[in-house]
Amino acid sequence: MPKNIKAKILVVEDEEAIATMIAYNLEKEGFKVETVGDGEEALLVIAERKPDLIILDWMLPSISGVEVCDRLRKREETANLPILMLTARGEEADRIQGLDTGADDYMVKPFSPKVLIARINAVLRRIRPAFSKKALEHCGLSVDLASHKVSFDGKNIKLGPTEFRLLAHLMEHPGHIFSREQLLDQVWGHDIYVESRTVDVHVRRLRKALEEVSKGLEDHIKTVRSAGYVFEKK
Repeated sequence: MPKNIKAKILVVEDEEAIATMIAYNLEKEGFKVETVGDGEEALLVIAERKPDLIILDWMLPSISGVEVCDRLRKREETANLPILMLTARGEEADRIQGLDTGADDYMVKPFSPKVLIARINAVLRRIRPAFSKKALEHCGLSVDLASHKVSFDGKNIKLGPTEFRLLAHLMEHPGHIFSREQLLDQVWGHDIYVESRTVDVHVRRLRKALEEVSKGLEDHIKTVRSAGYVFEKK
């Protein structure tokens, strides 16, 4: 895992040259990038392996970017998924329509890759705190996402890389219940093939490490019967 957490970005763009240019520049910045060329395929990919942010072209084959955005906003699991819309349409009314549909930001072609990356980082900092290179803090428990250090009331907590990612993910979404399958996809990665019970093993290790520093601290990681795991504030 890189020193700083980097986002998974889906580029939905039917012009191959533009998609290649965007992917090249994002990968240089350390982002994980996947590209698709139409709206239907984008919806399938998002359902199978939800990205952290979508770069979405307005004019697409089969389903327009505006329609894709609208559908994603109507689904609970993607309602808050960051979307940056790209378009050749620069009129004010078009920008308003794109933003009203639910896009978080809007860029008109042609654009500078450096400006695009800056806008992506701005959206991620605003919406996903784990990408802001800051610490996640709840109830005296602190996770430094840049240095990968975890502490409670100033006491260091030693965690393995997987336990660190697991804790950071759960703390980033307090109160949200994640199934084992979701945790495998979002913490281990969708291209890693391990048994779902592997999650239980690492949750036990994480709880043990927390308990060793402060009795009861492990209780923040709750098991929800038949559903999964959740980080609960006290």
